[in-house]
Amino acid sequence: MAAPFGNGGVLERARFALILALALAGACRHRTVPQAFAIPGDAGPALTVEVINTTGKSGLARSGTRLLRSAGIDVVNYFASSDRPLDSTRIVVRRGTAATGERVRAVLKVGRVVVQPDSTRLVDVSVQLGADFAARAPLDFHP
Repeated sequence: MAAPFGNGGVLERARFALILALALAGACRHRTVPQAFAIPGDAGPALTVEVINTTGKSGLARSGTRLLRSAGIDVVNYFASSDRPLDSTRIVVRRGTAATGERVRAVLKVGRVVVQPDSTRLVDVSVQLGADFAARAPLDFHP
């Protein structure tokens, strides 16, 4: 049988000292929090966005998606389109006002905001990337 708790044995003291040392080490450890993406809706109302690459240059939809997500905008879909290429980026607001599109434009730093309500689309904004985005695409976002 085991000795009753609290009899002051050597093993009990060692266990107590070990628990105390681990607690102090955990409390004194310097913690750095890694940089994470912003939380969608943290800087304003949450937006759902789709990103469409119309340029034919591969990887731009993914680059635009990463840029928007790093700013806390929720990109739910991104893909390339085989339609005619656009010279300039179009930010099409499907739900909401032009201010909704301006939030996206502020992150991309290019584009023209167009309000075209469409209740069949399940996104607030459709971003159609054009040649102006391809010319200034971030170099640190590789596909």
